[in-house]
Amino acid sequence: MTGEFSFFGMYFPWLMLTSLLALVATRLISIFLARIGFYRHVWHPPLFDVALFLVVLGIFVTLFNLGRS
Repeated sequence: MTGEFSFFGMYFPWLMLTSLLALVATRLISIFLARIGFYRHVWHPPLFDVALFLVVLGIFVTLFNLGRS
């Protein structure tokens, strides 16, 4: 299996698709956390959002790689 996917003849790396999915998921989680007031207890919300994105990206990469092996 290659590390790229084709979209109308253009090739994109799988990590790009995974990153976009992780960005959407992170934004939804962030909106939910803001609504319940979680960010009042967070020292630096933008830094927390970056860390959350990296955790979600790691989970997605792990899940997508489990299906390939």
